[in-house]
Amino acid sequence: MGMIRIAVVGAGLIGREHMRVIQDQSQLQLVAVVDPAPQARPVAEQARVPLLASLEELLQKKMADAVVLASPNALHVPQALQCIEAGLPVLLEKPMATTVEEARHLLEAVTRRGAKLLVGHHRAHNPIMARARDVVAGGSLGRLVAVMGSALFFKPEEYFAQGPWRTQPGGGPIQINLIHDVHNLRMLCGEVQAVQAMASHAVRGFAVEDTVAVGLRFESGVLGTFMLSDTAASARSWEQTSRENKAYPSYDDEDCYILTGTLGSLSLPSMRIKTYANTQQSSWMLPFEESRLTLERQDPLVLQMAHFVRIIQGHASPLVSAYDGLQNQRVVEAISRCAASQQGVSLA
Repeated sequence: MGMIRIAVVGAGLIGREHMRVIQDQSQLQLVAVVDPAPQARPVAEQARVPLLASLEELLQKKMADAVVLASPNALHVPQALQCIEAGLPVLLEKPMATTVEEARHLLEAVTRRGAKLLVGHHRAHNPIMARARDVVAGGSLGRLVAVMGSALFFKPEEYFAQGPWRTQPGGGPIQINLIHDVHNLRMLCGEVQAVQAMASHAVRGFAVEDTVAVGLRFESGVLGTFMLSDTAASARSWEQTSRENKAYPSYDDEDCYILTGTLGSLSLPSMRIKTYANTQQSSWMLPFEESRLTLERQDPLVLQMAHFVRIIQGHASPLVSAYDGLQNQRVVEAISRCAASQQGVSLA
């Protein structure tokens, strides 16, 4: 297969990042930006590609071999269905859908048509996650028992001034931020069986949560806790520890996930590991051997795009499938319902 022509729908922040990655790859050609907003014009001009007002226009002109959908969340499912109908592979930004019902509908279409669709949970392509999965699968932690996670950060007032919708239901950190961590935890611990949650908006007083405490039960028997807040002055979040996005300051002494098993524990993303020297004997009276695993850091957006290319060429199946997108949405919706009702929600 020669040069692959890719169009990006949505000229916002993540859309521009995808454009950067595409234009850095010699085998890829950015052929168009699709966005009706006036502010998209200078973006397309800087990229030196045509600006189209609609996805329909792109499909009619048959300009692309594949599409990246980085449009507003409400457009994800209808636009993905249009691309699938046209036979185009799709890299669909997260969340895959705005509701579980929408996600099911899209999964059915992907399955029925045998469509090539990759959901854009780019953290899944980070070498940190690949190495952590290898550690869990390799058994050096023993049987996985528990996971503790956090996404604690402080969003400034201008964040809400620029997008007043973020102060209303659906605009809080559960829907915007937590879905990233849900996918990471599913990668490490398996499917979520049940959730519990308590939410508060005591700090800002908006009509949406600013702090959430979550309890998780995985099908494997692993139990998890997760603290989420966008009003906590803390560095215990993926953004501020993984060094994935250079726009955020990073702190090597902090972690946002701790996996614990019967033989040891692994902290992410510092990759600090503690295990017993004698794997036949575990006791809190025995010392741990401590080490830090090494890995080569790479831009996960670049790795994700390379994976998308292999999917387009028929050489790989999606690392993050439409089924994963549905499961992530199910967990997030369950947490939202639970936080609203203050009761546990079973996902069985």
